[in-house]
Amino acid sequence: MSIRTILVVDDSATERFFLSDILRKNGYEVLHADSGEEGVAKAKADRPDLILMDVVMPGLNGFQATRMLSRDPDTQSIPVIMCTTKDQETDRIWGLRQGAVEYLVKPIVAEELISRIKALG
Repeated sequence: MSIRTILVVDDSATERFFLSDILRKNGYEVLHADSGEEGVAKAKADRPDLILMDVVMPGLNGFQATRMLSRDPDTQSIPVIMCTTKDQETDRIWGLRQGAVEYLVKPIVAEELISRIKALG
């Protein structure tokens, strides 16, 4: 699977900008969503190759959105990397159980993020 287009789902404009900057500098096309609900809708409409998902968001949180995406036949093949401040081992395990393929704790290290993305592709 070749990863070209990445959907960044985060309610923080600063985090979206930071992650988008890293991704664009490494040749990826970037889409944005500022909520879990918008992330699920954009994933269904735009079919990105990968989703970077925050956890702590108002409304539909990242765990819920990831679970919805991983259980929907239309989106279950899109890998999700959780990028969050929630750094407890139980959070990581729960995120992976919801369908995430990776779990990274903020602040995100650019080299680590790109390495994980390349490992998926």
